[in-house]
Amino acid sequence: MTPTGKERYLGPRGYEQATYLLNFQQLLIIGLFLLGTLMLFVRFETETALLIVNAAIACVFLISTLYRMLLIDRSLRRSATLEITQEELDRPREWPRYVVQVPLYREPHAIPHLLSALGKLDYPKDRLTIQLLIEDDDAETKAALTKHRIAPPFTVVRIPVSYPRTKPKACNVGLAEAVGDYLVIYDAEDRPESNQLKKAVVAFSKCAPSIACIQAKLNFYNSTRNLITRCFTAEYAMWFDLCLPGLDALRAPIPLGGTSNHFRLDVLRRLKGWDEYNVTEDCDLGLRLFMGGWRTRIMESTTWEEACPRLPSWIRQRSRWVKGYVITYLVHTRKLADQTHKLGIGNSLHFHLLIGGSVISQLLAPFYWAMVIIWLIYRPEQLGAYFPGPVFAMAAICLFVGNFCFIYSCAIACACRGFGAIVNYTPLMLVYWIVMSLAAWKGTLQLIWRPHYWEKTQHHES
Repeated sequence: MTPTGKERYLGPRGYEQATYLLNFQQLLIIGLFLLGTLMLFVRFETETALLIVNAAIACVFLISTLYRMLLIDRSLRRSATLEITQEELDRPREWPRYVVQVPLYREPHAIPHLLSALGKLDYPKDRLTIQLLIEDDDAETKAALTKHRIAPPFTVVRIPVSYPRTKPKACNVGLAEAVGDYLVIYDAEDRPESNQLKKAVVAFSKCAPSIACIQAKLNFYNSTRNLITRCFTAEYAMWFDLCLPGLDALRAPIPLGGTSNHFRLDVLRRLKGWDEYNVTEDCDLGLRLFMGGWRTRIMESTTWEEACPRLPSWIRQRSRWVKGYVITYLVHTRKLADQTHKLGIGNSLHFHLLIGGSVISQLLAPFYWAMVIIWLIYRPEQLGAYFPGPVFAMAAICLFVGNFCFIYSCAIACACRGFGAIVNYTPLMLVYWIVMSLAAWKGTLQLIWRPHYWEKTQHHES
């Protein structure tokens, strides 16, 4: 059902939701942009107009590249990651009530491992509730559960069959039943460090009340399975060990990971949970936390996940992420002036560069890689006309300096992680990024016909 009236702009939960994509103002801005581009080609010769467009795109690439380098540099210079010592964990304290959510859908194979991994959590069982969120029509997973004794702290929460069929919808059902002080989400294949909940409690106690979320780091336990998992591991190491700590150091909005984000439960309820129509509900929630006056910190604790080992599954997962980033960007730019006021100029720039800039760079990258390949093979003189001195300098910085810095950063992140065997594969990240761009196009185009479709990631594949 399409929202109408006030609900169309505020959403039934009182905040902007992804129930639709564009409002009138956004359509007007897009129309004016397209008209301006058309007038550019009418006013100037085609070659001149293409040169202007190319210069503008080169500026976007350069700014995006310098921004990522800034985050990595800030992270390496002054780490803001919260570190918890064993001495702090051993101090006597009354442990608060903790709720663990595990959304499950068609994952019968994950049940034995899931019960074993979460059963090893080092946390008082009388202060812990582990919600297994099961869809009512998921006969496979329910059948797999009957083979095991489900006893406290585990509890099964039934998710009614209703639209949208998304992970955040299931989490909101669990949130309505949650009783506790803190809440964390894990995926079915996750293997969190056994003391992660205790670390999060200690971390919250060391932080100001304005810290409403603590994000643990993510990486993969099947990192060396094949080339895809190796590159995926290098990307995750750079993102969670360098980029997010850099955002933390800059006190900027942090797009949350899909798992291992630990929340103050009362704050999560005040924010009314997750946007059920957004397929990257974690990124959206991280922004809403910040605009609500709360912050997210990064904690030195790792949850080990299973990387998609096959390219089709990896593309499905990646395209969903990009689609969700686009949705998040559109939702949070519906009232641009209000959003800028809430975030401030500096943090608005973080938002535009991190969310919008990353998507635009991924979408444009294939065209520029194609031009590089054409130039290397054929050396056409016509192509050089679009890259006069300043434009060529910007493009060269992005292509050579930028890619070198990112590859080098991936190598540093892998070395710091103890993934020395993966460092030798980091030069292949160039190919990985090209495939990432193709997945970005798939996700963006899917907005046209299936904006709220949640492409299920199949991890358990031979």
